[in-house]
Amino acid sequence: MLKVFYAGSPEPSAAVLRSLVENAKGFEVVGVLTNPPSAKKRSKELTATAVADVASSLGIPVFTPEHLDSAFRAQIEGLNADIFVCFDYGHIFGPKFLSMFALGGINLHPSLLPKYRGCTPVPAAILSGDEKTGVSLQKISLEIDSGDILDCREITLSGTETTESLMASDGVVVKNGIEMISSLLEKIASSESNGAFTLPEGKKQEGEASYTPFIEKSDGKIDWNRSACEIDRQIRAYTPWPTCFTENGGNVLKILEAHVFSGDVSSLGDTNSAANGTVIALLKNDGIIIKCASGFLSATVLQWQAKKAADYKAFANGARGFVGSVCC
Repeated sequence: MLKVFYAGSPEPSAAVLRSLVENAKGFEVVGVLTNPPSAKKRSKELTATAVADVASSLGIPVFTPEHLDSAFRAQIEGLNADIFVCFDYGHIFGPKFLSMFALGGINLHPSLLPKYRGCTPVPAAILSGDEKTGVSLQKISLEIDSGDILDCREITLSGTETTESLMASDGVVVKNGIEMISSLLEKIASSESNGAFTLPEGKKQEGEASYTPFIEKSDGKIDWNRSACEIDRQIRAYTPWPTCFTENGGNVLKILEAHVFSGDVSSLGDTNSAANGTVIALLKNDGIIIKCASGFLSATVLQWQAKKAADYKAFANGARGFVGSVCC
């Protein structure tokens, strides 16, 4: 039986873990590595990660070290895991840790490597307006996301996706990831000979590598001197975090859902003299129309700071004089 040690933290990774355990053929998850419990939002109560919750419910030992040091390595040594599998854990693995697994480690990465290495590949693909992205299953190497590719699948993008929709527990990235990891582990398990397993050869990454940065809360600030298309991508890329925002009348306003206005521009009247960021109109079937450097944005779900999110009709009812105001 192939023994697997799994690492991850958020909901999508928990969905992968659950599927691997419940549908395992020839392999067994013997332990789970995840981030320590942390405080959520304003609550001071520490909350375990989604992966920890799933592992505990399935009776799998859970490890939440602050550091992958010698003390931690001693804790998991007795598991005798053959391979390490990671999806969305968020930490770098050193040579001493990886050497504990005879087959090394594999990592599921939501991009077409070597494009968009690093921690924010999905937002990067949306921000760039890519027509496709993908999921890569790679060997873990000491250089970030540079390992040989064991499997890769393309995902066609329609231009309406958000980071949240692509990374949802039942979304296309997770579904592909489950199939790819399960297939590989089953193949490795079937290779057993005299108690040893064989990891298939991978393919060297081809093409120029690009790296994605950490996202800051300030990245959600909307610059109305950009095109409507760029702002639409920004909103979709930064959903669910950090979300995009602007200021209006001295108050912070979040724009949670929007799209590029595709209606008859002439119906908006003369907008040539209006400043970028001006709220031009409220259209019954399109949303709240805001002028951009090029084109117009239709905002459909908005939220004042400390208020509940609302669709554009309900929002407009509570924001008299909003049309004609300027977002900045």
